[in-house]
Amino acid sequence: MADVVIPVARPCLGEAEADAARRVILSGWVTQGPEVAAFEKEFASAVGAAHACAVSSATTALHLALLGVGVGPGDDVVTVSHSFIATANAIRYCGANPRFVDVELGTFNLDPALLAEAITPRTRAILVVHQLGMPADLTALLKVARARNVPVVEDAACAVGSELVVDGAWQRVGKPLGDVVCFSFHPRKVLTTGDGGMLTTSDGALDQKFRRWRQHSMSVPDTVRHSSAQVIFESYPELGFNYRMTDIQAAVGRVQLTRLAGLISRRRELAARYHERLAGIPGLRLPHEPAWARSNWQTYCVLLPNGADQKTVMQRMLNAGVSTRRGVMNAHREAPYANLPHPPLPNSEHIQDHGVALPLFHDMTEAQQDVVVAALRRALEGGA
Repeated sequence: MADVVIPVARPCLGEAEADAARRVILSGWVTQGPEVAAFEKEFASAVGAAHACAVSSATTALHLALLGVGVGPGDDVVTVSHSFIATANAIRYCGANPRFVDVELGTFNLDPALLAEAITPRTRAILVVHQLGMPADLTALLKVARARNVPVVEDAACAVGSELVVDGAWQRVGKPLGDVVCFSFHPRKVLTTGDGGMLTTSDGALDQKFRRWRQHSMSVPDTVRHSSAQVIFESYPELGFNYRMTDIQAAVGRVQLTRLAGLISRRRELAARYHERLAGIPGLRLPHEPAWARSNWQTYCVLLPNGADQKTVMQRMLNAGVSTRRGVMNAHREAPYANLPHPPLPNSEHIQDHGVALPLFHDMTEAQQDVVVAALRRALEGGA
């Protein structure tokens, strides 16, 4: 294997983020507090949402979102198998069952043509994934959901800064078209706080539920108790969770937000360059960005030509110093969901078995990108 490996992803963090974390560490208040509140306000403004609630991860965000729209034991939630397993797991956390629908090969997102048939009287919500940062066709999906009066939660874990056309105008994912939108700040994401998540909604009552539930359903937040001149005894009137974000993470997130436009602009440049340089490889299928969507290009995943062995291609690229990842996993192929009934999911399985995610990160140079393209070409041609 080559001595120097081009990583598939790398977070864009620097001295400003380090200074922000240091400032909070030395302040004496490191858990959920004023930095979290400021981050929530700034994030809501950045995506155009009325409310934003920070939590410990996108998984916890999904759990709270599903609980908030009423998902409970015995319910069904229509979603895709073709997603990180956290999507399906969050449904199970509520005691409900995922009902899987296949995806489109071009966008890797839930196929709107299959949604209506998947909805039954047991369906309590639809969980839409904006896969790898590519916006799902919410206009088509919401038309079906609203006709059946089913709440919609958006799994936008990968999609911070992505955009789609709504009523003829561009808007960022996060200004809820459905009921709740959930984001991730994992290091693989465009904007990172080390880990963490965010829920955005237009519903003030939902936002208040999220804020209670993330802190054990405490009746009086500790920020209020610590600043009060009077002794306050809190109560815990319902089951809650420890899903808080720390002020250290939030301080880093606030700096990251100031970088967001630049981060996305650079990723779009790199994606366009991949499009140009990979277009001539026979049989290679490139990701499709619909005219109404602007991806943040959190990940650039290609589909290999028929007959190409995924693992062999990836190993040849690794030998050449290029790290890759396989196509997005499918929950129905994992043990916790193996016995769950589902319709045929040919596109979902094809993407997992033939998809290869190529390196893409903010500090990637054009020279590195050329190395990736050359390594992929050689790997497909049978070279080492």
